[in-house]
Amino acid sequence: MNNLIVAKFGGSSLASSEQFRKVKGIVFDNENRRYVVPSAPGKRFNKDYKITDLLYLCHAHAENGISFDDVFKIIEERYVTLAKELEVRIDIKKYLDEVKEKVAEGASADYTASRGEYLNGLILADYLEYEFVDAAEIIRFKNNGKFDQEATQKAFDERMAGVERAVIPGFYGAMPDGTVKVFSRGGSDITGSIVARCLGAELYENWTDVSGFLMSDPRIIENPKPIEVVTYKELRELSYMGASVLHEESIFPIRDAGIPINIKNTNRPEDKGTLIIGDDKPVSYSGTITGIAGKKGFTVIAINKMLMNYEKGFCRKLLSILESHGVSFENMPSGIDSVCLVIEDTQLGDKLDSILEDIRKQCNPDSLEVHPNMALIATVGKGMSKTKGISSKVFKGLADADVNIRMINQGSSEINITVGVENDEFEKALRGIYKAFTN
Repeated sequence: MNNLIVAKFGGSSLASSEQFRKVKGIVFDNENRRYVVPSAPGKRFNKDYKITDLLYLCHAHAENGISFDDVFKIIEERYVTLAKELEVRIDIKKYLDEVKEKVAEGASADYTASRGEYLNGLILADYLEYEFVDAAEIIRFKNNGKFDQEATQKAFDERMAGVERAVIPGFYGAMPDGTVKVFSRGGSDITGSIVARCLGAELYENWTDVSGFLMSDPRIIENPKPIEVVTYKELRELSYMGASVLHEESIFPIRDAGIPINIKNTNRPEDKGTLIIGDDKPVSYSGTITGIAGKKGFTVIAINKMLMNYEKGFCRKLLSILESHGVSFENMPSGIDSVCLVIEDTQLGDKLDSILEDIRKQCNPDSLEVHPNMALIATVGKGMSKTKGISSKVFKGLADADVNIRMINQGSSEINITVGVENDEFEKALRGIYKAFTN
């Protein structure tokens, strides 16, 4: 581990020349910020376009034999304006012409979409006077499309030897044959994490347009408290329930290496942000929670059968039925003679009736009930573990808010208590739990 900092800047942080100047100030404020990972330009205002969306549109037009000149002109104007206003030396028009030509010739969707980061990286490298390193040279995927850590480390060590300061575009890498492959949307977060791991960095900074995580959804809770420190495991629990600030897959490349992530605000660099640390780090907030997050739109299938616990393979049958229908479940709370399957409505689609029929045939339950319009709320915190009274606070908060609890589930790690409530009581329930822990 060394004192290097890898700094990734999101689309909102690089949407305009004004934002580029903020980024330059941040990078030069700390000499350890020697490796920078940029996203493609995001929206400058509400009705603006994200460059990646426009590039995907260009590819779709080209694939269907439709002219994409008008769409590409918008992209071209964004980059040419950036280059002019920042007074960089690079001839960005030359690179734009090359991209346009390849898209017209049938370049893949992955190649086309990746050019947003590529072009932004060229401009940022010139602007910072850092070396530009194409991510396709160092980020490697396997033939099955999965990220290849071993091949990436080898390519990284070879290419980055002697490179003291570099800009490495996010979002993409290359397959074994050299063709460009992208991560899922938001994947520049993953690139930053990979770069930090390969360098053995001391810190991975993820710069965006918010000052880290908040204890709850600011659209529901007025001025929720910021989360200053969160563990990887807590982050996974909260992100899974919808509290997402960075790509949730981005923690995996650096989790084992123990590299912390700092979520920071490009527009308010003085804010502390949220520091994401290893699960093995001691907590100093015992008895408190870290955050509350939730999602609407679940259906609960409740299966009751006398002496279910004596019937070997009962739950395996249930899960096999879901698997055969291509459906995954969110939660599976159970009792001695009952088990519930909590399934997201988007997963369930129009498969409910056929799933119920298969459960009746294969499991022969005494009763089978369906409870639609459910919401799940997770109260998460490492400080909850082995602390008395946490559950009672959750339930008292819900009782004070006059919310009926339809389901309760606590994970074996004791850092998450999940409750199920009616969809139309979701906001009220969230406020009730938040109030119980902050008043």
